[in-house]
Amino acid sequence: MSDKPLSPSRQVIFHQMLVAARKTVLMGALSEALGQIDPAECKKQILKYVPADAQRILAASGIRDEHIFPLPAVIERKPTLIGYYRLLLGISQKRFYRKGTGMGPYKSMEARGLFNPKHRPDIEQYCSIMAEQLAELVRQVSPRITARDVSELPLLTLGAQLYGSNNNAIGKQATLDVFLSVTEIVKKFIASLDTNRISVLNASKRKVIIALASDPDIRIQEEFDGKLRNILAIEIKGGTDVSNAHNRAGEAEKSHRKAKKQDFRDYWTIISLAGVDQTMLEQESPTTNSWFDVAQVLAREGPSWLEFRSRLAGSVGIPLG
Repeated sequence: MSDKPLSPSRQVIFHQMLVAARKTVLMGALSEALGQIDPAECKKQILKYVPADAQRILAASGIRDEHIFPLPAVIERKPTLIGYYRLLLGISQKRFYRKGTGMGPYKSMEARGLFNPKHRPDIEQYCSIMAEQLAELVRQVSPRITARDVSELPLLTLGAQLYGSNNNAIGKQATLDVFLSVTEIVKKFIASLDTNRISVLNASKRKVIIALASDPDIRIQEEFDGKLRNILAIEIKGGTDVSNAHNRAGEAEKSHRKAKKQDFRDYWTIISLAGVDQTMLEQESPTTNSWFDVAQVLAREGPSWLEFRSRLAGSVGIPLG
């Protein structure tokens, strides 16, 4: 990343992370989850978890209760929204998940979108605890809380979180966010999952493993005759400085060469393509056989995302929903 004082590169990469957050921990993600929940169940849970005086304040402000207060149905639908309520309270990840808060069991839900019905943490308790604190937020904000406050307050903490990150942390976050995008594509076919690994049962009834790793960042393997066959190696480069793009492509090439020795079939690189001469990237990483724009993959929209989504489903062997 360029350290020139007037370079936009740092803000551009923050924008990448912002659009990714819209899919996981901001209002866009919450609205998507609410659109998939039975309204009757939502109303039932609001009565259980939202204090009556807070309901009155929000009604007077024209704010939906579920835009402030966590509900089990919402968390089960989209576990990363654990982070939405944390940000709304203005609490950093470090403080929220430190020892003694009781929030440790929920960390993987925010960071990885993991929810295992058989071994889930106590979501009802989480909603009760958070409701107490969020009710105080509603009561104490003066003048009366507005819908704009609800949209903008989480950004204050998210911004501080991003600006406190170093380049390595930003790169790791980009990788995690891409992994969440991959999880979204295959979620209907997931057989099991843990922190760094998803097992999918594809249309041919064969197991496919999608794993976070290093060299490559994401590896996809298919089980065939009791053995794992290497299918796809994905490298993720989250930097945005155009002048340094050739270095990022070179780093991807080093990883793909290692993957080639392991007999992977395809080699994809997810990298910032805006303002970059793709011919130059191809010269730096001739092993890469497909390039995808990281901003579009994180935002889950645009032609690069649509191609990535379609081709990843094909590589895994599942139909697109």
